[in-house]
Amino acid sequence: MDEIDWRKFIHSDPEILLGKPVVKGTRLSVEFILGLFSEGWSEQQILENYPTLTKESLRAVFAFATECMREESLYAIPAETA
Repeated sequence: MDEIDWRKFIHSDPEILLGKPVVKGTRLSVEFILGLFSEGWSEQQILENYPTLTKESLRAVFAFATECMREESLYAIPAETA
């Protein structure tokens, strides 16, 4: 599968959601969409509930998040102790 260019789908504008990265043409932030997935929503559920999104825009959300994580310094997270 070809790598998607997230820049075609994701942008940031200080006038929209205080500059949070959003899917172009929407007020749906990358953070919000990732949160839906973390709450157990399926791709199909998201697409049905937010018809302005496409499969490609959802892929772009993950591509954007992946690139952000690559550029961040990550630290070890200690295991929880019971």
